Amino acid sequence: MTEEREAERGAQRDWLVPRPFGRPVPLALVGWLALIWVMLWGELSFGTVLGGLATGAVVTWLLPLPALDPGIRFRPLPFLRFLAWFLLDLVMSTARVVIWVLRSGSPPTAIVSTPLRTSSEAMTVMIMVAVTTVPGSVVLAADRERRHLTIHVLGRSGTEAEVAEVTQLEVAALERRIVTAFGTRDDRKELE
Repeated sequence: MTEEREAERGAQRDWLVPRPFGRPVPLALVGWLALIWVMLWGELSFGTVLGGLATGAVVTWLLPLPALDPGIRFRPLPFLRFLAWFLLDLVMSTARVVIWVLRSGSPPTAIVSTPLRTSSEAMTVMIMVAVTTVPGSVVLAADRERRHLTIHVLGRSGTEAEVAEVTQLEVAALERRIVTAFGTRDDRKELE
């Protein structure tokens, strides 16, 4: 069953990437280059579109791009879950920081070392971006070998151990949501 599916995917890939004279010409890239060509000329006509398609085909045939796999897969439903939680966290963290700004005195701060379970560089970068985007938290350092993030947390009240525990739990949940929404099969296995 899986061999048939792979053969079907291979046939689809062959149709989307014909190989004149043995060199790949990805049709999606040719279409994108043709669109840019038309926009550069500023005129939508048959000749401009045809010229863009011809130029795109020649450029992609002469200068083939290497196959890259950034290690990111998009899953719509887990992405929507991630987005909902992220937006909620954004609102809650903004409110917490605003409350501390309006109070007199300095807000509590903490430096927390948080472990990560993923070894994927792409997933680690996405986690770092998500943590830093939320008000009140900034990633200070990332240790890829030890799989740790060092995070500065602003506006969390409680003892240092309580703030560290809450932050670690939140980062672990964020990591799970990001890897579920964007990770490869191997990335998801690391979280099990």
